[in-house]
Amino acid sequence: MNKDSLRISALGIFIAIIGFVIAYQFVEPSPPNTLTIATGSDTGAYFKYANRYKDILAQSGIELNVISTQGSVENIQLLKDGKVDLAFVQGGVGDATRDPNLVSLGSVYFEPLWVFVRKNSSIKRLNDLSGRKVAVGTKGSGTWAIAEQLIAKNKISTDSKFIQHLSSADSAKALLAGKVEAAFFVTSPTSELIGKLLKTKNIRLLSFERAAAYTNQMRYLSAVTLSQGVISLSQNIPTTDKTLLAPAATLATRTDLHPALQNLLIQAMSEVHSVGSIFAEPGQFPSTQFVDYPLSANAERYLTDGPPFLQRYLPFWGAVLFDRLKVMLVPLLTLLIPLMKIFPPAYRWRVRSRIYQWYDILADIERRSKSESTFHLIDELTALEDEVRALKVPLSYTDQVYNLRLHIDLIKRSL
Repeated sequence: MNKDSLRISALGIFIAIIGFVIAYQFVEPSPPNTLTIATGSDTGAYFKYANRYKDILAQSGIELNVISTQGSVENIQLLKDGKVDLAFVQGGVGDATRDPNLVSLGSVYFEPLWVFVRKNSSIKRLNDLSGRKVAVGTKGSGTWAIAEQLIAKNKISTDSKFIQHLSSADSAKALLAGKVEAAFFVTSPTSELIGKLLKTKNIRLLSFERAAAYTNQMRYLSAVTLSQGVISLSQNIPTTDKTLLAPAATLATRTDLHPALQNLLIQAMSEVHSVGSIFAEPGQFPSTQFVDYPLSANAERYLTDGPPFLQRYLPFWGAVLFDRLKVMLVPLLTLLIPLMKIFPPAYRWRVRSRIYQWYDILADIERRSKSESTFHLIDELTALEDEVRALKVPLSYTDQVYNLRLHIDLIKRSL
């Protein structure tokens, strides 16, 4: 490659580099490789599902730290304070007007309210709990959040001698020991504690006969049916169909969570929850419905249209890298392609200009021949011819050099 070609190439590369440097200022930062999720008690469904997410995310190089908490209310506060990146939130607990910086990635499963009572008690409806000792979950838990609303609607006294704020495990122990007459639980039907209570002979599950009234007044609730024998066909548990009220569990995050991580999380949610459950058909979850917080734009696109194109065919980090650097295509298209079109004519002009500059000298000698000594001008032409003969140009341009030498000889002969 000759000097002319190198100079033009260097100029083109310099312009392209400037374009890439400017474009890089608009490249999104890479997503973090560590996330933290707030769940609930380490014996609950939130904790179990979070650990399944952890295993799935690890395959893409993302570490998910799982922390146990008191429940949804604490989870929301941790999320707002920036102490966690994700949190499970029970339907009916979140408030979008109070927490405008929080969004949902979708609801993941129905989380029924289970109200167990002593088998020989006369309790049939929630309003029968008035004046009785009831375990309603710890303060700050999702169980208490929904129990408090139901108790208020049924005009039940919240006097501390009747309302006991106990953890799920302690509530079950108190119910089994006869220290309370009823206990509220909000958890997955796969919970070991729920399975144990359903199989206990002197405990029975309350069926919500007025479920339609509750769901009409509390829109975040859905009525679900626990079918006869669905827990155990051999033992016929439950012995009859039971109607339960169920909020939906939601995975919430802040609006600033990296879009690529949002997509990866929804992919994990789909893998875990799309298989269905005793309360949901396969593919029903994750869902855009039953959420307290507005869906993030990424979640809405993913749950409506499926995963992004790049994530369908590339590994996570490959898709992220391409998506981040796609802005770099701007200088490639707007600079490199035009430069490649300009380069050949610019190179031709540069080489030809080295030849054509001698024509100016040749024309000047011809003009001066009318008034100056012929011998003096012939000496100049001879020197000019020697310099042109030493001129080095690409082979494709040697014909123009020889034309120049012919023209020099023509002027010399005319003199």
